[in-house]
Amino acid sequence: MLNQDAVWDTQSRWNRSTVTEFIFGTGLRPPNRRALSEKNHLGEIYREARKVLNFNPVTNPAALKPTVDPGSITINTMASRPTVTIIGKDGKSSGNTHTLPAVFLSPIRPDIVQEVHKGMAKNKRQPYSVSEKAGHQTSAESWGTGRAVARIPRVSGGGTHRAGQAAFGNMCRSGRMFAPTKTWRKWHVKVNQGQKRYATVSAIAASGVAPLLLARGHQVSNVPEVPLVVDSALFENAAVARTAAAVSLLKTVGAADDVEKVKKSKKLRAGKGKLRGRRFRQRRGPLVIYDPEVDGKELVTAFRNVPGVETSPVTALNLLQLAPGGHLGRFVVWTSAAFKSLDTIYGTTTQPSALKKDFLLPSNIVSQSDLTRLINSSETQSALNEPKGYALTRRSAVQKKNPLKNKQVMLRLNPYAAVFSKEAAQKK
Repeated sequence: MLNQDAVWDTQSRWNRSTVTEFIFGTGLRPPNRRALSEKNHLGEIYREARKVLNFNPVTNPAALKPTVDPGSITINTMASRPTVTIIGKDGKSSGNTHTLPAVFLSPIRPDIVQEVHKGMAKNKRQPYSVSEKAGHQTSAESWGTGRAVARIPRVSGGGTHRAGQAAFGNMCRSGRMFAPTKTWRKWHVKVNQGQKRYATVSAIAASGVAPLLLARGHQVSNVPEVPLVVDSALFENAAVARTAAAVSLLKTVGAADDVEKVKKSKKLRAGKGKLRGRRFRQRRGPLVIYDPEVDGKELVTAFRNVPGVETSPVTALNLLQLAPGGHLGRFVVWTSAAFKSLDTIYGTTTQPSALKKDFLLPSNIVSQSDLTRLINSSETQSALNEPKGYALTRRSAVQKKNPLKNKQVMLRLNPYAAVFSKEAAQKK
């Protein structure tokens, strides 16, 4: 049998990074946080790959050569695989699969997601301002000059400590603020429709990459597969209309750990938000995306009382839910009906969407963004000329030298200087 050391041998094509990219690229469940830290764990991954993919290096030496170049695997194609398993009621495969929608191959652009999220989050703000009369509800008049006090208006009257105190100014006690806030401030931000669509498909693609889910803090170690697709047959005849049924379903598909994380994260809010209806704050849990026409709307009432769990129809996906805080990697539970309708809603890179006019899925301009790998590749190097004989590094500017101290520089500027120096030497 092949020695396991060949897996992490630096001379072999199946080195440490190749095994990792091969496992991720074939859609196997990614390892835990301590993955790839020890040789023993690499051996487990190697044996799992052999068992699942049925490749034996002894009987089939060609299996040692990966079919996909590891260098071509980028962050937005880590979840790329032909099909996705549909999970049944027992938490295992229902026997049905579906082709991975093209939207999951969209470029993952955190910069666009953050900018669009920042603009969209402002569109639900309510205007606020201080009262126009605040700080001016008193009779105050300046005492003028000659009384050895500041000329600020002072409260009139007597018989109380308030009399004679400064008023109106922003530096005064009980005075108005500087530049009082107005309700006609620009509260909302217009976000281009194309940018919103780009950010949405990017967030959907990120929801299918398990490392991004773990990086965001979701507990998906017991989830059988990412993206997680649940059979829509489980929601027929309003089968999931009560909270108990929803909790049971989440436990079955391995999403209960994420809900427990949300329960433990509930904390009292710091600041005055406690007094304004925002007393507690907690993490986000799974997002259940469904098809209202097939799955019905009863599941909304079932999931709404589960901490951290949100629901959204597949026809109205919101970036604020797909990437809360502008952070990619939301844990999404898809129903099979909603999952199958993604190609119709968002189309592909060549076929426009059926519901969004003139919308094509974005694609990467450069398939391989590692320029160092491209430049140093054998194909590129074979087409380049041999390096010339001159120095490879030249000075950016000519070094300046003082001709009064440097004889060679002086002769280059004034060749007759040699005659002057010779005459001066003869005189001495």
